[in-house]
Amino acid sequence: MLASTNTCAHEGVEGYLVRVEASVSTGLPQLTFVGLPDTAVREGRERVRSAIRATTPDFPRGRGLVNLSPASRRKAGSAFDLSIAIALLTAAGLSETEQVRGTAFLGELGLDGQVRAVNGALPAALCASRRGLERLVLPRANAAEAALAGGLAVYGVDSLGETLSLLRSGFKAAPVVVDAEALLAERAGTNSDLVDVHGQQSARRALEIAAAGRHHMLMSGPPGAGKTMLARRLPGLLPALSVAEAMEITTVHSVAGVAGGALVTERPFRAPHHAVSGPGLVGGGGPSIRPGEISLSHRGVLFLDELPEFSPAVLNQLRQPLEEAELTICRAAGSVTFPAGFLLVAAMNPCPCGFKGCTGRECRCSDQQLRRYRNRISGPLLDRIDLHVHVPRISFAEMDPGKSPEDSASVRQRVERAARRRSLREQSRLPFSRSAEELLGKASEAMNLSARSTRSLQAVSSTIADLADESEVSCAHLSEALQYRPLDDEQL
Repeated sequence: MLASTNTCAHEGVEGYLVRVEASVSTGLPQLTFVGLPDTAVREGRERVRSAIRATTPDFPRGRGLVNLSPASRRKAGSAFDLSIAIALLTAAGLSETEQVRGTAFLGELGLDGQVRAVNGALPAALCASRRGLERLVLPRANAAEAALAGGLAVYGVDSLGETLSLLRSGFKAAPVVVDAEALLAERAGTNSDLVDVHGQQSARRALEIAAAGRHHMLMSGPPGAGKTMLARRLPGLLPALSVAEAMEITTVHSVAGVAGGALVTERPFRAPHHAVSGPGLVGGGGPSIRPGEISLSHRGVLFLDELPEFSPAVLNQLRQPLEEAELTICRAAGSVTFPAGFLLVAAMNPCPCGFKGCTGRECRCSDQQLRRYRNRISGPLLDRIDLHVHVPRISFAEMDPGKSPEDSASVRQRVERAARRRSLREQSRLPFSRSAEELLGKASEAMNLSARSTRSLQAVSSTIADLADESEVSCAHLSEALQYRPLDDEQL
């Protein structure tokens, strides 16, 4: 007898439908998988066989053949187990045929028949809904995440036996329902607040500008000046997530297996170690291409501490994503596109010892060491960073706990107001006054700015004007933006 079920796989963050066809015929007892399965799928033969035997005494006898269609696309992972088991049981007449139609199954099986959580539940649910399926059955641990997709009934199960009972009952149980807007309203928020940062007024202002205009930022200063502390407070200044943005983030995190709940309600903050590899940062890996740190920080902040300690070859892979907000990874079997709309914040010391220009400490670095240290960051990468900020050590008086710095909530209100102004107008940037245009031309010539740097300067000036609720960019706004451009390598 021939039977078929539906399941979903994903390439990158996009899901696609897989039809699982199973036949049970007379012959020597064996179970064969075809349709370009990888090792994890092929090993599922024993998981499926053991799970069925642990669930029902009537294991299908004879020769079992399973085809995963489309057969031209490689299938990776263990999420096909549940659908394969249901297809085999249906082909053997041990499952309800009518209820299987219009239903997708997703989940890894244990040897005892338990259904275990898998990656990519949300992309699978979105795919099933888009293809017109009515129901999705998957591990209970993934049910809340999948229910975010909407458009189909989602059922969570703990075992193969529970799945069979659900089929026999005609799906009488209530499906899982999740309210994404309510989850966003209940977000806990971050514990990192700007009220903890005393002094550093210039850096605090730069953080506000970076949050309002999503401008990439590089902080340079001696050890212990507070660069990491400042960077960790940037996500709390960004506007609250919309449902669409939260769904995008959750989809990427689901594919990577780091979702951690039904919906990601806070903007991500990723801070990889400087020993990270190229695939670890931009994505890649084996047959199943995984998102890297830059995609996991989509709609959030990617913080690279000790920037010159990263491999130059790894850092230069950031250049295209910084420009295009997405990343395409090409392999022999095909290409995968991941979102990469992250806000880059980097930190570095002014020299290898960290004390160049620091009052009260003598720099021990030679000119050759200094050049080698700075040359680890390429000019094209620096040219893509909008804000270059010096973060000095602060005095004891500035650390007075009696003073009350402005908190993140107050700054975020100005950031959200500026973001709303930008979204409501047709052009992304404000017009420049005549005097500001003249100053921009002079500054571009004097500082030998590239076309990209000039556009960056215009964008930062426009953001500063938005924060001030002005309708055009004045010389004052442009002059402040010029403070964040390095004149030469000596000022990094």
